[in-house]
Amino acid sequence: MSKPIVGVGCLVIDDGKVLLIRRARPPGAGMWSIPGGHIELGEDIMEAAARELKEETGLEADPIGVVNVDTLIVTGDRGGIKTHYILIDILFTNPKGQLKASSDALEAKFYTLEEALKTQLTPSVRGLLEKVKRGELPLEKPIKPLTYKTIE
Repeated sequence: MSKPIVGVGCLVIDDGKVLLIRRARPPGAGMWSIPGGHIELGEDIMEAAARELKEETGLEADPIGVVNVDTLIVTGDRGGIKTHYILIDILFTNPKGQLKASSDALEAKFYTLEEALKTQLTPSVRGLLEKVKRGELPLEKPIKPLTYKTIE
């Protein structure tokens, strides 16, 4: 890997519960996380998050805005960097559809925040949910990302 990968996470909150998926693939295979994945070339942040949500859970929801940005660096046993991600988390509300794990997810389920924090979470999602619990994220006023497309 020669440079970081930008990924999106879908923080879906509905009726006081948060949506988690159990990851099928590394990093964090078998652990609980929020839906998400890589941004594809030409895709904006909100489109990528909505696509990943639909692919992994079958749900559609309203993307509200960016609520968190973190960095995840995974090293190997011998200290070399295996993966380096910039994680951009998008808040979603009003999920619609039939919840069904698919794509990169083994399971999908809504948990209360307290229940979620008792599961085997990926380190980045544990940090995210702890920020939610401490009231450190702008859930009431997320950042609305803009996309600039130009011709040169």
